[in-house]
Amino acid sequence: MLIASSLLAAAGITGCENGTSPSNLASTSHADGHLPDPNETFVLAYDKISFQPWAELPPTSGQMATLYGDLNSPEPYLVMMKWNSGWFSAPHSYATDRICVVVFGTWWVNSGNEFSPQDAVPVGPGGYVKRTARTPHYDGVPAAAHEPAVIAIFGLGPVDIQLVEPAKPSWRQV
Repeated sequence: MLIASSLLAAAGITGCENGTSPSNLASTSHADGHLPDPNETFVLAYDKISFQPWAELPPTSGQMATLYGDLNSPEPYLVMMKWNSGWFSAPHSYATDRICVVVFGTWWVNSGNEFSPQDAVPVGPGGYVKRTARTPHYDGVPAAAHEPAVIAIFGLGPVDIQLVEPAKPSWRQV
């Protein structure tokens, strides 16, 4: 959980750069109402993070919040993914390594070209997953899960996602 906390603390920087107002900090202020200087230490409570649906993906599959940087630019980025139960990504790879920490729920992961979600392994809160550049993998949350999984993902852009089978859907309902 220490890694997840560190990632989330770093995440607030972009929220500040994107114009997040001090009112978003209300649930994290000290009892006397004191707030840290957001130019020095920016804090964004989880319930103030804005998750957005991904373009061109099934609307109930998952959402993403960009907390720092840009996935499509040559720079560091930090995002939080919210995977809803019953959805997995298709086997794919990225141009650079990705560092992942499960924040809430259980995320199921596997590697390889063959899509076999029943063989994925569970990673619970605080669990760490490193995705090595240009190695195929897939992940998600089985339909039997009772809650979504939220994952903090750090990497260097551009992501340049490559599907193993581009003619098939990038996210699959399971």
